Amino acid sequence: MFSNKSHKYHFFLFLQSELGLKQMKQMIKPDFSGLTAEVFEIKFPDDDACYAYLAELKWGKEGFVCRKCGNHHYCNGKRPHARRCTRCKSEESATVDTPFHRCRIPLKEAFRIAWRCCSQPGISSWSLSRELEIRQMTCWKFKTRIMECLQDNPQNEPQKS
Repeated sequence: MFSNKSHKYHFFLFLQSELGLKQMKQMIKPDFSGLTAEVFEIKFPDDDACYAYLAELKWGKEGFVCRKCGNHHYCNGKRPHARRCTRCKSEESATVDTPFHRCRIPLKEAFRIAWRCCSQPGISSWSLSRELEIRQMTCWKFKTRIMECLQDNPQNEPQKS
């Protein structure tokens, strides 16, 4: 996932078990490989830039398709960069089907944790906590989520530096 040197986004499938059944689920994951701290700060200055990044990743190539009814027409949703289906009125956030879905910390901080985990896979949650001034358990939980996403697709693990 993160070993691709280009800074383009990509999709890949991973297996998720639920109630003992294996089902395929499409997961959208950004590519943070090769980003320096300066480039990261320029590319993601605030939460809005992070939402825009995920929205472009999610709907950029094929456009919006409603997950419930398959409609291609949408209007803006209530949340930043969310899309609302004009037929069934369901709203979909840019974070759905990403590791950032239902994340309770600011999206920029979640992006920073993901970037740090990809650039330095062995970084401790204590180090992340001190650097970002977020609770250690929060950093540990989100780091665990990111590392599980990396382990789901072994050919896309981060490069060791």
